[in-house]
Amino acid sequence: MNRTIFFRFCIGFLSLIAIGCQQDVVYPSQPITLLCPWSAGGGTDRVSRQIAMQLEQSLGVPVNVINATGGSGVTGHTRGAQARPDGYTLAMVTVELNMLHWRGLTSITYEDFEPLQLLNRDSAAIFVLDESPIETLDELEVAIGERPGEIKASGTAAGGIWHVAVAGWLNSRGGDPTAANWISINGAGPSVQELNAGGLDFICCSLPEVDAMLASGAVRCLGVMADQRIEGFEQVPTFKEQGHQWSLAGWRGLAVPIGLPEDRVEVLQSAMRSIGQSDELRDFMMQAGFNLSIEGPEDFRATLASQDEIFEEVLTGPAFQSMQGDSFGPFVFPFIVGLAACGLIVLMWITGESPQENAGRGEGSIRGAILTLSACCFYLLVSESLGFVLAVGLTLVVMLTVHGKVLDGSRFFRFSLPFSFVCSAVLYQLFAVGLRVPLPRGLLGW
Repeated sequence: MNRTIFFRFCIGFLSLIAIGCQQDVVYPSQPITLLCPWSAGGGTDRVSRQIAMQLEQSLGVPVNVINATGGSGVTGHTRGAQARPDGYTLAMVTVELNMLHWRGLTSITYEDFEPLQLLNRDSAAIFVLDESPIETLDELEVAIGERPGEIKASGTAAGGIWHVAVAGWLNSRGGDPTAANWISINGAGPSVQELNAGGLDFICCSLPEVDAMLASGAVRCLGVMADQRIEGFEQVPTFKEQGHQWSLAGWRGLAVPIGLPEDRVEVLQSAMRSIGQSDELRDFMMQAGFNLSIEGPEDFRATLASQDEIFEEVLTGPAFQSMQGDSFGPFVFPFIVGLAACGLIVLMWITGESPQENAGRGEGSIRGAILTLSACCFYLLVSESLGFVLAVGLTLVVMLTVHGKVLDGSRFFRFSLPFSFVCSAVLYQLFAVGLRVPLPRGLLGW
């Protein structure tokens, strides 16, 4: 009887494998995630959603924009670089990619990405509310110098491109680059809202990100950090026109994690070439006021390399030492806390019973704790290669065997084995298919 049940289970499970392996014959065959490292409503979010819409039309599958904010851009860029290189996770990378590792916030660099296309460049600009008493750049510089730490500004997270733009400007004028009190806000969109609410004295971001309020007269632009006036914003003077020899621009582009198979890279590059040449993208950029600046993969890679050298010189200089982060990545402390918590749970499990009870089963408790932790480590090590269904199934088998005491063959084949793999398959369908959570597909191609 046990052999019959086991035989039927094997047939059923092999059928599931066969079904899973047929699901990705042609790329792409499932929804794609496009990670945006900044908040909804900002310039990067707007460009990301336009690209996602056009990619959907080109590739024939849904492309979902996820705003992976936090850590001055660390979260979104790290998730993009560490995503599975299967072509189903793209990243809208920004100029912060060339800055974060020089600030000690992450080990991720541009070399962790395969560039697809540079989309645009936008110069930094400074804005105040229309009723602000500050009328010129000179007046703003004086106010910051006379009241260090009191003039509040934002436009992005601390250490982001617009923060560096303001700090660099103050440094170029011989002032303290940290004199302006920078309020860390994830993106230009919420920064504009905070300025309008009176919580900020000025903001720094690109002209297109404030075009609506600028057109309505709610804000004034004191100057743009460009070599010449920006098309569509000819009324805005440059910093250089006002005697401030400083310029800086941000950029945005699409990339994928390294290791993506060449045939899938070619599919995405072909789609982006068509989008970059489309009237739809050009019209969107023109109407939004973004500076369209298309570069293919090779030129984009060269731009990343040159920008990295520029920010190495800027951010490692003595004037910016106070803006540096520490050498620990964003996941170090959560990992240490999690590891300590696991150790505490195991210790409480082993020592939580009376000496008499522990005398009879202390060895079994230790063995169970070791097997449990080993099963979790096994999942972390093999989930990418085996896939979610196999890795979770095998992990559950171990957990049920250890804690459910189903060591005898009859109960093992009738309950533990089928339950574990059916449960893992159901979980995959629920999260990966139903909720579109990207999970490892591994050997099953599921």
